Amino acid sequence: MPALPESLLLPPPLRRRLDAAVAQLYQPEGRAPEDFSRPRGEPALTAPDSVSWRVFKNPVVLFIGGVAAVILELAEPRVRTGVWEHSSFRTQPLERLRRTALATAMTVYGPRSRAEALIAQVNRLHGRVGGSTPDGVPYRADEPELLDWVQATAAFGFLEAHCAFVQPLSHAERDRFYAEGQPAAHLYGATGAPSSQAELDALFQRMQPRLVASPIVHEFLRIVAEMPAAPLRPAQAWLIRAAVHIVPAPVRSVLGLDARWALPPWQARLVRRIAQSADRLMLSSSAAVQSCRRLGLPDDHLYAARAAR
Repeated sequence: MPALPESLLLPPPLRRRLDAAVAQLYQPEGRAPEDFSRPRGEPALTAPDSVSWRVFKNPVVLFIGGVAAVILELAEPRVRTGVWEHSSFRTQPLERLRRTALATAMTVYGPRSRAEALIAQVNRLHGRVGGSTPDGVPYRADEPELLDWVQATAAFGFLEAHCAFVQPLSHAERDRFYAEGQPAAHLYGATGAPSSQAELDALFQRMQPRLVASPIVHEFLRIVAEMPAAPLRPAQAWLIRAAVHIVPAPVRSVLGLDARWALPPWQARLVRRIAQSADRLMLSSSAAVQSCRRLGLPDDHLYAARAAR
């Protein structure tokens, strides 16, 4: 018989506080809370038995993977210029994190109609972003090559965070994960985003010579370290080091992410314990649980499935 999800063993007051705190990470200011439980029966872009639904339910994985993805994005000069000059990350990092977390949850779990509408909104914003890098290289945020890189780095970050700190996945599961992201990637205009581990590896190899160091990467890490991302705040420094840890070693070397950013073994063990606990923490406000309800599945669908593995 599968073990009960850890959340069922927490005292109700503590579970409610955690539920509220995690919900805030997905709640941009001035926007009504999203109800992922409606409309009843409407499918998402990915299926509830997908690898993606298992990976994205974990807020610790999302934080670690998201930071790693941004590090990789900022290593590409055109993406770096677009992100740094045309977003609110420098002035409102937590708000930017919340908007990104909501978009990620909607893309994976949300009703298809709302996910498509949100992606269309993001595409309209990208269509207005363009300019030149400090070296004079022109760019547009909706260039397919840049969209492919952003989609690839995001998928890589989340998958590697899960594999490193929650549970390793087989090669076949890794391929499934990348393939499952294709419908959303195509809606974003990333028609060349990798659909397998081999395609991801090939893209990283092609992009390696184009990645360059910048003080902006270190400024980004400083901003994230100072950002009050409760309930992750007590372990925030460790989680940031964990994000740097999963960035490929050649990229870390190019960016100057040296031994100061190393994740000591004792911290890695603690991060793994935190991430694995979060993976068993079933919160009623989460997009994953609400989406299970929308599709007529029990709240513990993803958690019982994990325990039975």
